[in-house]
Amino acid sequence: MSKKDLLISPYDSSKLSYKNIIEGNMDPWVMRFIKQTGKGINDFDMIRDGETVLLSVSGGKDSLAMALALSQRLKWLPIKYNLKALMINWIEHPIPEEYRERLYSYFSDLGIDFEITDERQFPDSFDGEFNCYLCARNRRRILFTLSQNSGCRLIAMGHHLDDLVETTIMNLFFRAEFAPMNPVQEFFEGDLYVIRPMIEVHESVTRRLAEVYDLPVIKPVCPYDQTNVRASIKPIVKDIVKLNKLAREHVFNAHDFSNCRIRRDSDDKKA
Repeated sequence: MSKKDLLISPYDSSKLSYKNIIEGNMDPWVMRFIKQTGKGINDFDMIRDGETVLLSVSGGKDSLAMALALSQRLKWLPIKYNLKALMINWIEHPIPEEYRERLYSYFSDLGIDFEITDERQFPDSFDGEFNCYLCARNRRRILFTLSQNSGCRLIAMGHHLDDLVETTIMNLFFRAEFAPMNPVQEFFEGDLYVIRPMIEVHESVTRRLAEVYDLPVIKPVCPYDQTNVRASIKPIVKDIVKLNKLAREHVFNAHDFSNCRIRRDSDDKKA
């Protein structure tokens, strides 16, 4: 199929509309991305029939790509699961109104219930301090509270294989721990689970998706975005991959993920 037969983005004529993917008009690499996301879900039994998953949406390329993959794979699965999406919008650095509208349209086209909640990035409890750890903890607190209130036990985050490798290096060099970012992470004795469906997907794939298609990517303001430790680790990983293109996969396979599973009542009854 030639490009003239495809829908062009109404926002950027140099890009294709994501609606092509929804309609099934996609290149093989897009299908491979969706299937690779599904492989991660299946490898770690992340989602089962009838379960509801809350998607943590930052507005970046990764969370938008994750939403696309999880919604589209439902079209050929023998099971059904429910998707909801939540974006935390910092009051101190609000997203433009036009992007609110584009995000609502995007998730509506994907068939996903979507909500934006306005929250304070610098609560009084910070006592004037601010760093990546405090920001992440604040975001997680809000996300977990809203997830529990909505009855969602599963929270999906858009972390990918590169995130896992970077986290492993950070923990090894700065905490003397060989600890990864787990594909499935339990909280509150199983009341909540964070799942990472794209844990086996390279970041280059989500970047390409955002470059080719008009995903409504809006990058939240972060004063530490280019100066934090993770930003410094990224070029190191790229250099290592130049030496061995499977370096990321080797780091992944070096970890023991055998205990990364969701405890379900149905499993206990079978045992």
